[in-house]
Amino acid sequence: MNKTKCLIIGSGPAGYTAAIYASRANLAPVLIEGMQPGGQLTTTTVIENFPGFPDGITGPELMENMRKQAVNVGADVRQGSVTEVDFESYPYKITLDDGSVIDADTVIVATGATAKYLGLPDEIKYQGMGVSACATCDGFFYRKKIVAVVGGGDTACEEANYLASLAAKVYLIVRKPYLRASKAMQERTMSNPKIEVLFEHNTEGLYGENGVEGAHLVKRKGEADEKHYDLPIDGFFLAIGHKPNSDIFKKYLKTDETGYFVPSDESGVRTIIPGVFVAGDVADPHYRQAINAAASGCRAALEAERYLSHK
Repeated sequence: MNKTKCLIIGSGPAGYTAAIYASRANLAPVLIEGMQPGGQLTTTTVIENFPGFPDGITGPELMENMRKQAVNVGADVRQGSVTEVDFESYPYKITLDDGSVIDADTVIVATGATAKYLGLPDEIKYQGMGVSACATCDGFFYRKKIVAVVGGGDTACEEANYLASLAAKVYLIVRKPYLRASKAMQERTMSNPKIEVLFEHNTEGLYGENGVEGAHLVKRKGEADEKHYDLPIDGFFLAIGHKPNSDIFKKYLKTDETGYFVPSDESGVRTIIPGVFVAGDVADPHYRQAINAAASGCRAALEAERYLSHK
């Protein structure tokens, strides 16, 4: 049986930052890395908006630096995934995929969110070579270029408008004959001269030699006037939503209709279970930025320390 004052589940910017702060507070934290050590940033090429790196840094390098820093200050970073939690009895019990159980006085859940993809093999093939699920992360690389955004909701329209401030042209590929976004966002998108909305379009694939050079599209799929054609683009952005990795915790912690954790107070990290905290993208449907995730990891660790000192 393992025992720890602080167990951190997840290894993105939130998890590693929580581990750094918890270690410096002498909580001797144990961090379980999960199925994707380093989280979503490991699929990002160059990050230019994380403070302290004037020349930019690759996603994998930034996460490896955070991991090393956590280990150097005393965090016990372990490979593995959490398969079950029990927040009914104290200390809390967390079961890992190897069958082992860890008893924890406090738990920080930083399991992140996974971007939804269309399921095309080309999305994997061109990952980091023109395919992105974060316009604010990667849009800078497409200044004066032609890009496409997939989706018809508020997020897709927001990303299209953001990219329009950088790119020469933005195509918004919408499966339905209408936008699902709010009225104001629809008007903003439709009136932007740089955005062309392609209604009733589906993406069938991508093409290019050393990166994305275009998309294979089909208009009015399955209809009598179905039309297949190729659209030359430099970048392909997915904006069909994210799935927060919160399923195994829903029995105990409050989530919104999409599955994002809903913190119990203004701290943004406390939950309805005393001593259980949330941090990072799994509790952030709005910003989804590394710097914001890291900040919430810091807050969660400080709250865990306060909880233990009062207890």
